[in-house]
Amino acid sequence: MELRHLRYFDALAETLNFTRAAERLHVTQSTLSHQIRQLEDELGTPLFDRSTRHVHLTEAGELLRSYTMPALQQIDRGLHALRADAEDPLRDSLRLGTTHSFATRLVPHCVAGFLAHAPHTVIGVQELSARDIAAGLAGGLLDLGVSYRPAAAADARELWFEPLYHEELKLVVAATHPLARRRRVRMVELHGLAMVLLPAAFSTRQMLDDAFEAAGAEPRVVVELNSIAPMIELIRQTDLAGIIAETAVTPAPDLAVIPLEDPTPRRTPGLLWKKGAARSPTMRHLAGVIRRAAGHVA
Repeated sequence: MELRHLRYFDALAETLNFTRAAERLHVTQSTLSHQIRQLEDELGTPLFDRSTRHVHLTEAGELLRSYTMPALQQIDRGLHALRADAEDPLRDSLRLGTTHSFATRLVPHCVAGFLAHAPHTVIGVQELSARDIAAGLAGGLLDLGVSYRPAAAADARELWFEPLYHEELKLVVAATHPLARRRRVRMVELHGLAMVLLPAAFSTRQMLDDAFEAAGAEPRVVVELNSIAPMIELIRQTDLAGIIAETAVTPAPDLAVIPLEDPTPRRTPGLLWKKGAARSPTMRHLAGVIRRAAGHVA
C-alpha cells in the first residue's frame, strides 16, 4: 500500500464520483479505477459498492476512511510545515532557559547575533536556576537550556546534555578591596571573609560550599542574591567579595577578578534539551550560534 492509494481512496470517498475524483487528482478515470482496485485487492475486501448508478462506501470503506482521513490531514500539516521551513526556516518562536552566569553576557550576545540573521523569530529567555531549567525542559515549558549537567538522576535520564567548555569560578571584589591586587587567592584565605553568594538552592552554591569545606574555610555570608547582575553591582559598591564565573563579569576598572586555588572551583556549561523532542530549525540554528560563541570562550 502506498500513499497515493490512500489519496485516491480519500478523493473518491469524499466525492463518491469517479469523474469528479479523477478531476481533483488530475488523473484519468481509468487510472483512478485501477488504483482503487489495487488497494481493494491488497486489503482483500471491496471498499466501494459500484452495483448501482451511484458509488457508495462499503462498511469496510467507512471503517478505513475513519482512520485514513485524520492520518492524511496530519501528513498534509507536516508537509505544509516543511514547506514553510524551506521558505523561511527561522520564522518561529523559541523558549530558552539560562542560568544566571550566562544571562549576563553569553546569552545576550548569542541572541543578538541570532536575531541579526532571523529578525522574525521571537525568543523568550528566562533566567532560572539549573534545577528549574531541567524541570522546564522535562515538562515541555522550555525548548533549550544553557546550564550545567543535571545533578538529579531523573533529569539526567530525560535530558540530553552537550558540554560546551570548562570554566573557572573566580573571586570578584571591588578595586579598593584588600585582596584586589592579589594574583591568586587560596580558598582557605576566604575563611571569615564577608561575602555575597547565590542561595543554597543553587547548584553553584552547593559546589562552592563543598569547595569551602574541602579547604577548611567558612566565609561570612552577609548577603544571598539569586541574580548575578545585582551581585556584581553590590560588590562594586561595598567591601563584599563574591565568587562568579568570569564569563559573567564585564571587565571594568573598578572590579578585580582573581583566580582561586586549593581547590579551584570549576564547572562545565552545556546545552540541554529534552530527549525525543523535535528540534526545529530555529532551535538548531540558535544552538549553533551558542556553540560558536562558547568556542571563543574556551
